[in-house]
Amino acid sequence: MSTGANSGKVLLVEGSNDEHVVRHIWKSRHNSSQPFEILDKQGYNTLLDSITTELVAIERETVGILIDANDAPEKRWREITDHLTKFFDIQVPTKPEKSGTIIDSQPRVGIWMMPDNHSSGELENFIRELIPDEDPIWPLACDYINGIPLDDRKFRPHKELRAQIHAWLAARERPRPMGTAIGHGDLDVHQSAASHLYEWLYRLFIEE
Repeated sequence: MSTGANSGKVLLVEGSNDEHVVRHIWKSRHNSSQPFEILDKQGYNTLLDSITTELVAIERETVGILIDANDAPEKRWREITDHLTKFFDIQVPTKPEKSGTIIDSQPRVGIWMMPDNHSSGELENFIRELIPDEDPIWPLACDYINGIPLDDRKFRPHKELRAQIHAWLAARERPRPMGTAIGHGDLDVHQSAASHLYEWLYRLFIEE
């Protein structure tokens, strides 16, 4: 994991799946090289604790923050914005912008809450929106996971969608992780969910 200490533009993410999904969406939608470095903070709490350090890093111009809303989007928004305003004179909105929040501070700050800046959920909810319309395997993957008796389930409660996504990925011609599945066309990068994330990244890191 790179520290990004001397990188002018960085995107902070919770984990490697987020990193690879962003990389492949950018690569699929944009011809030029990626103009920002992605820093995998290996967990939400670590990301949260790193915000102050990242904002004051040498030569820092732009800091993007990509997190899961999980089951408490309001709480997560408050935690992120509290860290932004605790030591810095940054004016933040009271709630996320649906198109992704961008704050014209110094350094410039952007916030994206998976899946769509206003709903509960996580990366897998976002990925669900990239499964091609009328895909014949998706309902079968859902039926398989839903049919597992509760006592035999190894995944955590309320994580059925995550299991369904990975069951669907396992049924591809060449099973791949979520990010790689985007790069190989298994997931549709032109769906509106991917377009909205790409447009936020473009506005944050290129349109300044």
